[in-house]
Amino acid sequence: MTTVYEIPLSAQPQTFAIAIAGTTYQLTITWNVVNASWIIDIADVSGNDILTGIPMVTGGDLLEQFGYLNFGFQLFCQTDNAPDVVPTFSDLGTTGHLYVSTNP
Repeated sequence: MTTVYEIPLSAQPQTFAIAIAGTTYQLTITWNVVNASWIIDIADVSGNDILTGIPMVTGGDLLEQFGYLNFGFQLFCQTDNAPDVVPTFSDLGTTGHLYVSTNP
């Protein structure tokens, strides 16, 4: 059975630990001023980078091209009422969302 849940975010840069599919990761969410988008970095619990610079775009699994890393989950970004519009600086966490999908 697939489980989908939202990672609660706010419209500010943030770093936090989160357990996903039985592993604890450190996620860092930052705003990229140059291309006006949110960026995700994924590290292990000790802060060692696994993936960096993943743009929060809509329309598919943000981790799909990194399947060889065998995360065991998918990340999706979506905005309320306009699923193909990326979250802006001010709407992340209100109408802009980040979802995790796991398949045990």
